[in-house]
Amino acid sequence: MTTATVYAEFAAGEAHGVSPAYERLADAVSRDDELLALLDRLPEPKRQPNLLFGVVRWLGGPVDDPDTFRAYAVANWPTIEAAMRSRATQTNEAGRCAVLLPVLAALPQPLALLEVGASAGLCLYPDRYAYRYGDVTVGAGEPVLECAADGLTPPTARPEVVWRAGIDLNPLDVTEPADAGWLEALIWPEHQHRRDRLRAAAAVAAADPPRLVRGDLVDDLPALAAQAPADATLVVFHHSVLYQVPQPRRDAFVDLVGTLPGHWIAVEAPDVLGLTDLPAPPAPGFHNVLTLDGTPLAYARGHGQSMTWFAKQATARS
Repeated sequence: MTTATVYAEFAAGEAHGVSPAYERLADAVSRDDELLALLDRLPEPKRQPNLLFGVVRWLGGPVDDPDTFRAYAVANWPTIEAAMRSRATQTNEAGRCAVLLPVLAALPQPLALLEVGASAGLCLYPDRYAYRYGDVTVGAGEPVLECAADGLTPPTARPEVVWRAGIDLNPLDVTEPADAGWLEALIWPEHQHRRDRLRAAAAVAAADPPRLVRGDLVDDLPALAAQAPADATLVVFHHSVLYQVPQPRRDAFVDLVGTLPGHWIAVEAPDVLGLTDLPAPPAPGFHNVLTLDGTPLAYARGHGQSMTWFAKQATARS
């Protein structure tokens, strides 16, 4: 897929109806030969729209207007390119826990959570957040994660988590201003509610910091998984991570995670895990697929704002 196609599809699929600013920028970049040539100097995983736009925002550049964005990007490309090479999209959206909750609550309790691509580990606290699925509220406290859920009955309680850890090539620390600033830069411009949610979730993590290990999702995962308590159900999970992993390493990870005890929850784009024969998505636009141990269960929007269940039930193999 060409870089132009990546940006055009991002504009039409992920950003349309979600972020007008990013839809305009991505559409403009998809038709800009000079910017596309600059992007094509980067390794393919580093060319993605979220990374480019996040870096420009992090550097203080404009993202509201395609013309001013283009002028800034061309004038400051060496700085932008260096940042894109050194950083990664580590969007730590706590709202994604609302998609995980129906599966986590149905597994044998208590749980030992291990997140791959954990960023700052904010998705390791599904037992600490409150949830609202339409008229149904689960738990109490802040933040409250809202999710429009179709096709399933929401869980009645949060899971019991007795161990939590994450692995990432570059773990972030929400108590470090530079890391917190990068996380905020990755939130799309119009989404003040997500910035508020990030800060509330960061307060939860700062009060009880997660164990985050710097490491590779294949080479270092087994050793970390082995540290989970034996009397808890191990759950290895990730959300919008594998698309950044080259295919050979992605295949190696899938082979590896199938050998670990417990369960594997993935929320990724359908093509990332090679999923086929899925029902039609519930609406136009970009949708991830929630899977449990490789079995597709539901469609989910990228930030956890909605999910549509198409499997018969949320229970898992024992």
